[in-house]
Amino acid sequence: MDASLRPDPLELVCPAGTPAALRAAVDAGAHSVYCGFRDETNARNFPGLNFSPEELEAGVAYAHARGVKVLVAINTFARPGAVEVWRDSVDAAAIAGADALILADLAVLDHAAAHHPELRLHLSVQAAAGTPEAIHFYTETFGIKRVVLPRVLSVEEIARLNREVAIETEVFVFGGLCVMAEGRCLLSSYATGKSPNRVGVCSPPSHVTYGDEDGCLTARLGGFTIDRYGADEPAGYPTLCKGRFRTDNDYEDHLFGDPLSLNAATLLSGLQAAGVKAVKIEGRQRGKAYTAQVVRAFRRAVELVAQNRATDDIQALLAPLSEGGGDTTGAYQKTWR
Repeated sequence: MDASLRPDPLELVCPAGTPAALRAAVDAGAHSVYCGFRDETNARNFPGLNFSPEELEAGVAYAHARGVKVLVAINTFARPGAVEVWRDSVDAAAIAGADALILADLAVLDHAAAHHPELRLHLSVQAAAGTPEAIHFYTETFGIKRVVLPRVLSVEEIARLNREVAIETEVFVFGGLCVMAEGRCLLSSYATGKSPNRVGVCSPPSHVTYGDEDGCLTARLGGFTIDRYGADEPAGYPTLCKGRFRTDNDYEDHLFGDPLSLNAATLLSGLQAAGVKAVKIEGRQRGKAYTAQVVRAFRRAVELVAQNRATDDIQALLAPLSEGGGDTTGAYQKTWR
């Protein structure tokens, strides 16, 4: 292909759950990193993760000194009577020098657009905007510059969508895979009373317990048995959608979804051809070593795609990092059951 006809290189957007992970992602080759504050305003509100306003400011300085952008996720839905918590987070991110905010809630979007018109706004995957009509609404109302697409669209559907919208699109290409449309899941809140779309924690650790029963490790969430593991079987974190359940006819399996990671490394060229601007790695709850390894692999993959070369050798680097020991391309190829 004539180099002048090639699309722009894919932007690699990488997770930063802690200041150390931010530095690791930057040093490993991220084009952009995304992070959140240490409170309920972001969808990875786990103990030991995230940033104080002072840590964010230092992280932005570190990233900017190396030519890397910082995107701040304030992407849960505000609680009635407490919208000021989300508004304060928007203001703090702007003060810290964030390059863009990743938002979902209408009131938070309205505050950001009205009070920080110079700040670039991205629509979070939590908004689950996957149609031209929905994206047009957010663009015309709040001036959104990019939408992170829900993980329920095929590559063909993304291409069709990109032909009908005038803003950038971003998609997830690696990491944990939710089987629901983002922002619409009620499973965790059914078991624990804490909505991941409100407080930012799917399967909060405070509600997770493990026990030994008849030689098996039993994992529970909010008192519900999610899975049992044999002595030689690797145990996963108990999330309802990845649990094993028995039906009335004694059929037992992962009824909602298999515990697999999303891995779309082999689809990068197709996603780029479909008009995608940025590809995103999930994993803000992971450590800096994991972050560095995944970012290095995908930076190489993105560079290979820019050179119109195959990315097959990247799979060997990513295989040990997959959740549950396996991976899937998810809805991108519509091959899951």
